[in-house]
Amino acid sequence: MSAEAFWSAIALVLVIEGILPFVSPGGWRRGFGQLMQLRDGQLRFFGLCSILIGLFVLWLAS
Repeated sequence: MSAEAFWSAIALVLVIEGILPFVSPGGWRRGFGQLMQLRDGQLRFFGLCSILIGLFVLWLAS
């Protein structure tokens, strides 16, 4: 992967992650508050699921 593709991917992640707080800051704040109440194991599970889904999408795209 080239450096340009890497930085483009990082930029796209930032754009996608910024959509919800821009469109619905109150909803984002409530959702983030609920995330703060999860135990470490639950957060790790969601993180692992996110990684696996991302890898699967990359696999499909290649």
